[in-house]
Amino acid sequence: MPEIAVFSGSAHPGLAAEMCAHLGVPLSPVRIDRFANDCLEVQLQANCRERDVFLVQPLVAPVQEHLVELLMMCDAARGASARRITVVMPHYSYARSDKKDAPRISLGGRLVADLLVASGASRVLAMTLHSPQVHGFFSVPVDHLHALRELAAHFRRHDLSRATVVSPDLGNAKEAAAFARLLGVRVAAGAKQRFSDDRVEISTVIGDIEGRDVIVLDDEIAKGSTVLELLRLLRELGARTIRVACTHGLFAAGALKRLSAEPDVLEIVCTNTVPVPVPDESGKLRVLSIAPALAEAVRRIHNGESVSALFDSPHA
Repeated sequence: MPEIAVFSGSAHPGLAAEMCAHLGVPLSPVRIDRFANDCLEVQLQANCRERDVFLVQPLVAPVQEHLVELLMMCDAARGASARRITVVMPHYSYARSDKKDAPRISLGGRLVADLLVASGASRVLAMTLHSPQVHGFFSVPVDHLHALRELAAHFRRHDLSRATVVSPDLGNAKEAAAFARLLGVRVAAGAKQRFSDDRVEISTVIGDIEGRDVIVLDDEIAKGSTVLELLRLLRELGARTIRVACTHGLFAAGALKRLSAEPDVLEIVCTNTVPVPVPDESGKLRVLSIAPALAEAVRRIHNGESVSALFDSPHA
């Protein structure tokens, strides 16, 4: 693939390197410096002229640092006469800012999408956006992938004869139902009300839980407050075993330690869309690689082939 150039910011270079290994291309170097006045400077250290450039950068903590890096990488590629600039953003943290649910509140999801396009991005490759409407915030093509097949392949190793997939809230119920269909099991959903970033209440679970082997599925786990609240209810409803799964394992503020400490949680499964920030001392964490899926999507984008043929949402 001589006309392709892949660069990575500092957010997750390991994922970018793994993608390049699957593509059979080198990961091109990037120089990121900081001036005495705290400003960033980014230089792409490989030829971009008339090449298909892919910039790999999930938006993870420190989010603002990594966002500015990505904007500057886009600007540098555009200034270097790249033929096309595709932002490979496995985790779009601003996707949670997707609605005007209070007076005078900013819509960060749309604003950051506009910034990426203004900086030079001509295409976006994302995975498991927080809500479907975020796709529409971008004025350039978006290939929206999911990790349900990777997660399903992992859980098929277990006995699923009494399994039920549980979504913590009704907003994620569609994805949970699609995941349950992939596994051939039942589905249930919690009725959640969020009061603040770390305070939620789940009043009930719609579906049969008693005596079931539960797989909790969410798009991301940050502080883990939603999952911990759901675990409390699942115990009351008589769940036999509990496993937890998500695409984006952010595990902020000690969430992984708190979830691992729950004795009835047998396993915590996530993908490597983001780097796992803390070591797992419990042995319960399983991290699945989505690098092969992202690499195949990059290859198809470069060759002008259908991406949706491989990564259509299974409930579409």
